[in-house]
Amino acid sequence: MLSHKRYLGVVGATGVIAWLAFATVILKFNPYESTSMALVFFYASLFIALSSTFTLVGYFFRLWLYRNEVFYMHINISLRQGIILSVIAVSCLILLMLNVLSWWSGILLIFAVTLLELYFTSQEVM
Repeated sequence: MLSHKRYLGVVGATGVIAWLAFATVILKFNPYESTSMALVFFYASLFIALSSTFTLVGYFFRLWLYRNEVFYMHINISLRQGIILSVIAVSCLILLMLNVLSWWSGILLIFAVTLLELYFTSQEVM
């Protein structure tokens, strides 16, 4: 089992590596030459980078907001919500790339993910 500092270090290092990979994809891949490979690398690196960034930001925000609580629970919640926010962001970008993103499809995606988060939150209470 990882301590919370080591866990946060792993998530932070993963985020730095993913942001570097994302910058490399942006700078080195030509989307007109290798479309499928460039898109897979683009979305995968963006998803991992956003997940780790949202996880760290969410964890430190919870730590600042709830100073007297046990912080181990915040790590799991932050990771789950970081992944969920990244799914929303990457899904919206994919829908935008396919020219099918509209305000109602974006709201429907956010609503579906909110229901998923409410399900996970209700399972924690039980």
